[in-house]
Amino acid sequence: MTKSFYITTPIYYPSAKPHMGHAYSSIIADFFARFKKIDGFEVNFLTGTDEHGLKIQRAAEKNGIDPLSFCDEISKTFRDLSKTLNLTNTDFIRTTEYRHKQSVQNLWNELEKNNDIYLSKYSGWYSISDEAFYNEDEVEIHDGKKIAISSKSPVEWMDEESYFFRLSKWEKPLLKYYENNPDFISPIVRKNEVISFVKSGLKDLSVSRKSFSWGIPVPNNDEHVIYVWLDALTNYISALNYPDTNDPLYKKFWPADVHLIGKDILRFHAVYWPAFLLAAKIPLPKKVYGHGWILSGEEKMSKSKGNILDPIEIINQYGLDPLRYYLIKEVSFGNDGNISQERLEDCINSDLANNFGNLCQRVTAFADKNCEGKIPNNIEFNNDDLKILDKFKDNLDLIRKKIDEQDLNFYIDFIINSLFDTNKYFNDQEPWKKKDDIKRLNTIVYTTLEIVRKISFMLYPIIPQSSLKALKIFSINENEIDYSSIDNHNFLTSGKTINKINILFKKIEKNND
Repeated sequence: MTKSFYITTPIYYPSAKPHMGHAYSSIIADFFARFKKIDGFEVNFLTGTDEHGLKIQRAAEKNGIDPLSFCDEISKTFRDLSKTLNLTNTDFIRTTEYRHKQSVQNLWNELEKNNDIYLSKYSGWYSISDEAFYNEDEVEIHDGKKIAISSKSPVEWMDEESYFFRLSKWEKPLLKYYENNPDFISPIVRKNEVISFVKSGLKDLSVSRKSFSWGIPVPNNDEHVIYVWLDALTNYISALNYPDTNDPLYKKFWPADVHLIGKDILRFHAVYWPAFLLAAKIPLPKKVYGHGWILSGEEKMSKSKGNILDPIEIINQYGLDPLRYYLIKEVSFGNDGNISQERLEDCINSDLANNFGNLCQRVTAFADKNCEGKIPNNIEFNNDDLKILDKFKDNLDLIRKKIDEQDLNFYIDFIINSLFDTNKYFNDQEPWKKKDDIKRLNTIVYTTLEIVRKISFMLYPIIPQSSLKALKIFSINENEIDYSSIDNHNFLTSGKTINKINILFKKIEKNND
């Protein structure tokens, strides 16, 4: 039976064009999706856009068009970004789709049937930017204006009739669930934040609005629209054709393996979403991972702050794979990461051009000159060869474990260390001095080529286009990349022609003035 893996990004709010933070979440999700695919899993990878709410309605009004037309235009920029980032997402969902509307209204009916929704009146502080309500102790006055303490976004007083979800009812069940499922929220610092928040006491949650109309109508009361988070979060199951729990997609992929999100929306995914699911008697996702922010200076990137880095501009200047590699390597996964053009250039030069690219060029040029341009035969591994080869074999299952723990830092460090070790191995073995010992020369070249193959396989989820270019050395195509084969020291076919390749990464000429 085929193993399955379901990963989701947050669905992005299309009030403005995408920025580097959106690109980061998507690239990380794509890494995990690609890794699982080459490790034999059937992968479902979901991304999309969250298109309802007051912020969208006002943005559309400002642009003089109807909300759906506005969403059509902006959502396309996110769909285009998926292509630009070379994502392998299997679905792109929009909350304006009919399939989603059906799912949300069905979920609402389930919650109402179970007496977890009731009609009352809401009075409190609301942030249009965050699409969130805040209690009095969560706001402060700054420069004469009320703002949310956590996001620094302006808030305004709202006073209107609203449906409420009985969130308070689920305080103890949630705490019990966290205790019984210690890996449900990661990393641990986020888990502790959520537990502290829930222990401080949960208040019932407003889940509808009357003051605007751009949203999914509440069943049997179209004066109200379903408030954004109950609407938006449902996308993870509406994409699997919920409420049809017998649908092949739902049966195969729910519960999701990982909801990958930014830490700023952790509360919604780790408190509200599981509470909705518990109330509706739907299985919970296996994990919610709240990664850090991509910072510009010391601040999170946002349109309102005017500090957005455009991923398209970076890609046009440096290429896609260098950006993917840089974001995965330089941003310690789970923590905030401050990115800069200078560090990107350093990363391209040191890791990609000097380490990986140079290794590929060096060993293939040597093989072309000394091994008739073919994979060597007549080889015999000694302890030095096996030591460096066995590093991959010995860590195969550990790497899988680290991936399931979302320990991306371990993965990239393993690759970098392996590249360093391989370059050192080739230098120390000095094959250019072994021309009188053809078996030894052949073995050194074969070993180095085999490690280039292994590392290219491991780099594929990070820099897929560049890895495939490197694998052209061996005439290996994308469908032949199999993670389990990394422990095979005799994968390459002796006597097969080695293909010459162009320079993989051009060094960035830096101005030292």
